[in-house]
Amino acid sequence: MTTTARTATIYRKTNETEIDVFINLDCQPGSTFEQIIEISTGIGFLDHMYQALAKHSGMSLTLKAKVTDTAIALGTAFKQALGEVRGIRRYGTGFAPLDEALSRAVIDICSRPYCVTDLGIKREKIGDLSAEMLPHIFYSFAMASGCTLHVDVLRGQNDHHRAESAFKALALAIRQAVEHTGGIDVPSTKGVL
Repeated sequence: MTTTARTATIYRKTNETEIDVFINLDCQPGSTFEQIIEISTGIGFLDHMYQALAKHSGMSLTLKAKVTDTAIALGTAFKQALGEVRGIRRYGTGFAPLDEALSRAVIDICSRPYCVTDLGIKREKIGDLSAEMLPHIFYSFAMASGCTLHVDVLRGQNDHHRAESAFKALALAIRQAVEHTGGIDVPSTKGVL
């Protein structure tokens, strides 16, 4: 168990957007850090997805945004909070069901950004969120965080359930990948990530 939390704060303001993100990766049950989740993107369904991601990954997340680019800021904060990649598992896999839907996410914290998603979403919108933004969110997070990420919805009929199970699967994969191993080694045969 760590006594120092892995945290980061990102503030991003452009002519098109304003985003404020705080992340603490070390708020799993049993830790000494309280989990705080405050999400406000202006899009209710996206808020719900980020809340699920934070809750099930065991991270505190404060994310306030006026428009998009939230996944870029979140990925940047994630990478900054991790710092030098030492003493963590590096790889994480998560499976998450939501009623009839089942998703799998696999992450490699490796400084080799790549993303493959297969969500099978059929609707144009889920709530106020354009469904085409969902793979873009995973892609933007992977690119900004420097992770390799695969997210697949294996089955499901309800697009809300498909999307939410995908975010929860990613949360579980992240939780596993950032887990402390008790060592200080770089989890790579190259000795550097």
